[in-house]
Amino acid sequence: MKFFKPFYIQPRFFFTGIGIVLLFALSYFVPLLFNIAQLTIIILAILFVLDFFIVFLGKNKIEAQRVLPDKFSNGDNNSVALQLTNNYPIAIHLEIIDEIPEQFQVRDFKIKKSISPKETKSITYQLKPTQRGEYHFGNLNVYASSILKLVAKRFTFNNNAMVPTYPSFKQLKKFELMNFNQNSLDYGIKKVRRLGHTMEFEQIKEYVLGDDLRTINWKATAKKNQLMVNQFQDEKSQPIYSIIDKGRIMKMPFNGLSLLDHAINSALVISSVALKKHDKAGVFSFSKNVENMVVAERRHSQMRLILEALYNIKTDFFETDFSRLYTNVKQHIKQRSLILLYTNFETLNGLKRQLPYLKAIAKNHLLVVVFFKNTELDSIINEKAKTIQEVYDKVIAEKFAFEKRLIVNELKKYGIYSILTTPENLTIDTINKYLEIKALGLL
Repeated sequence: MKFFKPFYIQPRFFFTGIGIVLLFALSYFVPLLFNIAQLTIIILAILFVLDFFIVFLGKNKIEAQRVLPDKFSNGDNNSVALQLTNNYPIAIHLEIIDEIPEQFQVRDFKIKKSISPKETKSITYQLKPTQRGEYHFGNLNVYASSILKLVAKRFTFNNNAMVPTYPSFKQLKKFELMNFNQNSLDYGIKKVRRLGHTMEFEQIKEYVLGDDLRTINWKATAKKNQLMVNQFQDEKSQPIYSIIDKGRIMKMPFNGLSLLDHAINSALVISSVALKKHDKAGVFSFSKNVENMVVAERRHSQMRLILEALYNIKTDFFETDFSRLYTNVKQHIKQRSLILLYTNFETLNGLKRQLPYLKAIAKNHLLVVVFFKNTELDSIINEKAKTIQEVYDKVIAEKFAFEKRLIVNELKKYGIYSILTTPENLTIDTINKYLEIKALGLL
């Protein structure tokens, strides 16, 4: 019985059988077809037995292996490779059904390939996860059939493989390739005119044409009997905290990812950029409680700690408690820091309820509130209204979009910086704001 368990009759056999039945039915009207039908059924039986022996004789005629990465990148296309080897002496047709994780909700996954005798072939397909966590793969099923395609043998490989899905480290690698400095302009990164100088002294050097005359060191000039200037460098080792609101307002989806996951991906990138700019990077999340805290430091293991903290952010999307955030910031962040607060406000009243806590945080730290444009509203606003209902929808959409701009102005009144952005531009806009703050020496 175990021998016949991987035995499958292919659709071609049934279609041929249906054709033979039709021939027998037509033979009542055309007797000549009766002999043809009999001959056809004999040929089908012979080919069926022959095909059975071709496919089933021998062991390990097909070898297959699923090659998985160590981890998936959330929100990005990730490659999964299948390596197949044909040990049959003839060409074989393969139908591959990989039991991919249930999170993808794909129930029609199927790849068809032909493979020559003694050949090894690699097949790659893409998966795009939209949530962090563990992704469990099932069996890799390979159905092998000969050119006759009457019977197939199932080969099963790779049980219970698991791949964790982390915040978007592919996006992180993309931005690592950019060179952030005042003399270069990379795609999406704007130049910022520097105002004045930072206070971190580097060295005294000889004056060369083009140096700022205001930096001349007259005492050193008198000693050397030639013009000498002071040289400054960017202030370093400043704490940069990415604080992520994981409450109910961050559950809204965009391009398959929640706003929370967009914020997590951005926090990972900005932490890497800050470390490369010689600053200290830290993260934590909050809703009812403050969790997943990584203190801002600059050490070799910092990015690994941040990545693990962001991966482990879990939420039931409770109502956010900003008073708990203020208490935690006051207790644990003693040094003046740049705080990037990822949250979302849909109405001005929603902001005003939390404004006292934001103002209290901004007294001791440089606070940047990062929140999101509703791109669905933009599409309604840009469409031409044709009915009364569409006019009503457009007016309501414009009202909500206007409230977003009012929120920006309200924050500005109290010296709180803000980034109003779309989820797809979140990372680049946050990096721009960070570089602008560094260039202007605001921290």
